[in-house]
Amino acid sequence: MPLWLVLPSVAVFTVAAGFAASSQAELASGKFYEIVGGKVDARTYNGFRRYHGSCNHCHGPDGMGSTFASALVDRLPGIEVFRRSVRDGVRSGPSVMKGFADDPNVAPYIDDIYAYLQARADGALGRGRPERLER
Repeated sequence: MPLWLVLPSVAVFTVAAGFAASSQAELASGKFYEIVGGKVDARTYNGFRRYHGSCNHCHGPDGMGSTFASALVDRLPGIEVFRRSVRDGVRSGPSVMKGFADDPNVAPYIDDIYAYLQARADGALGRGRPERLER
């Protein structure tokens, strides 16, 4: 088989295996973030940016809550509930959070936002803009 046919397949397999290993590691540890020396991984940093671009208007800075939306760092749900809530929205009594399934600034980054909020909820990350790990 010509080498030019084999190399693209190897590249795709390598990338797919990397994603699978990353997802399995997250499932095993339950942690979606990585913090080293007070600096956060790219996913968590992106989650900070996305959260403050779309979520903090209601849920307050750093996930601390507001007068009309809950604090997310006090009782962060599991990842599946979080994904569904962000995608489809939530109704709790008279309060309603719209779904973000069609928002290109939120929907593709739900796991990143979760990583940021999980680090905050675990007490592993303080308030304010985190420093990013350089890799």
